[in-house]
Amino acid sequence: MRIPGFTSTASKRPEALFGPGAPRGLPVRFTRSEGARLWDEQGREYLDFVMALGAVGLGYGHPAVSRAAHAAVDAGVVGSLPPEAEERLAERLAGLVPAMERTRFLKTGAEAVAAAVRLARTHTGRDGLLRCGYHGWHDWCQSPGAPGVPGAVTALAEELPFNDPERARALIRLIGDRLAAVVIEPVIEGPPSAEWLAVLREETRRVGALLVFDEIKTGFRVALGGAAERYGGEPDLVVLGKALANGFPLAAVGGRRAVMEDARRAWISSTLATELVALAAAEATLTVMQGKQVPAHLGAVGRVLFDGLAELALRYPLLLDAPAGVPEMCFLKYRNEETGIQLARRAAERGVLFKRSAYNFVSLAHDGGLVERGLEALEESLAELASPGA
Repeated sequence: MRIPGFTSTASKRPEALFGPGAPRGLPVRFTRSEGARLWDEQGREYLDFVMALGAVGLGYGHPAVSRAAHAAVDAGVVGSLPPEAEERLAERLAGLVPAMERTRFLKTGAEAVAAAVRLARTHTGRDGLLRCGYHGWHDWCQSPGAPGVPGAVTALAEELPFNDPERARALIRLIGDRLAAVVIEPVIEGPPSAEWLAVLREETRRVGALLVFDEIKTGFRVALGGAAERYGGEPDLVVLGKALANGFPLAAVGGRRAVMEDARRAWISSTLATELVALAAAEATLTVMQGKQVPAHLGAVGRVLFDGLAELALRYPLLLDAPAGVPEMCFLKYRNEETGIQLARRAAERGVLFKRSAYNFVSLAHDGGLVERGLEALEESLAELASPGA
């Protein structure tokens, strides 16, 4: 095998999906995807709730997005000048996400949130950070002792508890004039409280730090304007990725003009940040998102899934705890890790890909019938696990 660790995307490894020592016969590589379905290298079809780790909000291979991408390929993909599509997409984002008065594009979410951190440090002249959630693999957000990461770098960032207003206030005041930014995922196993967001906004302003929303997962999913529109919080910077281009590699960092203008001083640049294909795919994606009111669809269909998972938790209390997340991105919690492993394996045997940890995602291609089919596969699997001798 030529790829260390089986694949370049860690969360798609067999052990990540199906636990260590997964038996042969489970799906490990795919050859084709369409709508809410995926086919493995054996030609077997699966109903997918992982949806490329949330990178696809419209469904795989959405026709409008594919047409736009093909046209961009025919137009040459890249050039020696910046494309007009770059400015056009930035204008679209400014109309959808009020905080994004100015925008820079990159290729991955991890890259974009690292750019947000650099902008915050440039703007404030400070180094300290508070982080809450998962922000990728770059050095700044790794835990102390992470292999290959200098301790001096990890020492500059501390963990901020989710939805704990008093702890947030205390930490921000403690770091004070050393704090460049508070970087949060707005949804972590549940929605943010209004009080927590208010404290973050008030205290960062008080000490002169920036508030950064990492909306790589929530962007265009919980609302067209993301979590900032749905829950509030008034971020200074917003990071988008995943569903922005419906599976094509594109991410963005945007924010208040005064902050984003510091991108002229901070070195943030990538050769392929402005290739045409992903920009065209993102424009087409936003058109569908607006025209089809996709977040409303995700909320309605996701509610069927979330409520179904809650019902399963009531029926199998020895195996399951209550579901977590929000309807648009949710997952089951288990009484023990082995239950999650076995459920993911047995669901796959029934033709359903269901992530055993955060998160599962619905898309525009999912409807109530497909969700019910997925829930039936989960219930059959749980019934097997609950039977004597399982």
